[in-house]
Amino acid sequence: MPENKLEKLKILLRGMESVLIAYSGGVDSTFLLKVAKDVLGDNVLAVTARSPTYPKREYLEAKKTTKIFEVRLLTILTDELSQLDFVHNPPNRCYHCKRELFTKLKEIARVHNIRWIVDGSNFDDLKDFRPGRKAAEEMGVRSPLCEAGLAKEEIRSLSKKLGLHTWDKPSLACLASRVPYGTLITQEILDRLDCAEEFLMSLGLRQIRVRHHGEIARIEIEPENIEKIIYHREEIVNTLKNLGYPYITLDLEGYRSGSLNEVLNR
Repeated sequence: MPENKLEKLKILLRGMESVLIAYSGGVDSTFLLKVAKDVLGDNVLAVTARSPTYPKREYLEAKKTTKIFEVRLLTILTDELSQLDFVHNPPNRCYHCKRELFTKLKEIARVHNIRWIVDGSNFDDLKDFRPGRKAAEEMGVRSPLCEAGLAKEEIRSLSKKLGLHTWDKPSLACLASRVPYGTLITQEILDRLDCAEEFLMSLGLRQIRVRHHGEIARIEIEPENIEKIIYHREEIVNTLKNLGYPYITLDLEGYRSGSLNEVLNR
């Protein structure tokens, strides 16, 4: 039962005494932040990274949420595009990104005398290819949601009961996850993808990905929203062509997390 796992999560957090949460503003980290605040009070510090790989709107929402929860927030800057191991986009790209982030978080935790660094990884994340998990393990970062056995849908359900506005928020991943492994990641590509997805969201679409394949933009959308894409076909084609994509395709399989990992699985 999700409620039993929630109690386990509270016990885990209580035993940690003080935590620094790598806070993204998404479903999982917001749920973790709320429970940690309820259990540990002022012994919680949220740290959000400003990065060229994440849309500005996500940072602003994270900032707003910590204010509502009355949780201390620190903002740090990360520059993944200065790291060749990231820019060259190998399959373990996320390892290098998370390693840099957690290194900075460890220093912040030391300065603020915080015992544990925690992230919002959930139990379902263990089923996918997540190189960032290796960095977390190496740096001693804990994932309380994983430890409590909480899966994504359970977190959404509990978030709804807690009245969290993020309970049905679409899943989010960094913009670099839209670029196939081996393709160099540039600021120009990230900006194009951000603008493309922002436009699609303005049409009322929620769970979307625009995947970059050179001259091709591949749109992933939940199958029930394919008709909406067709209805706005001309607007979408014109907008994405203006962003630099001569060819625009719709993935008939629809949205799925980590679809670029499918080539690795093969």
